[in-house]
Amino acid sequence: MDDLTPQVWAVDALGALAHETRLSVFRMLVKAGPDGHVAGAIAEMAGVPPSTMSHHLATLERAGLVQSERESRLIRYRADYSGMRRLLTFLMQDCCQGAPEMCSDLVAEVQCDPAR
Repeated sequence: MDDLTPQVWAVDALGALAHETRLSVFRMLVKAGPDGHVAGAIAEMAGVPPSTMSHHLATLERAGLVQSERESRLIRYRADYSGMRRLLTFLMQDCCQGAPEMCSDLVAEVQCDPAR
């Protein structure tokens, strides 16, 4: 991933998110925080067969948006926050044509509300 240009990497990452199930899973993992979820629980929560979920998780991991860690016989997945930050930075780096105040309230619109 690091050998790709930022634009090529961003296209890959956005392509990985351009699927309803993968986008839902990514958001689920972001919401889960550093604990993440094991693969079977992700498949169950998403209502997707485990073999299909494995494919989706591998796509997100190759795109640098998800990390996995083996725990005995289980695999735990977590959102890769540095990958997410990299994608958001790429999308916003040229924002506002030199007038950053146009985007200053963007972070305020992102409410970290666990109830949502």
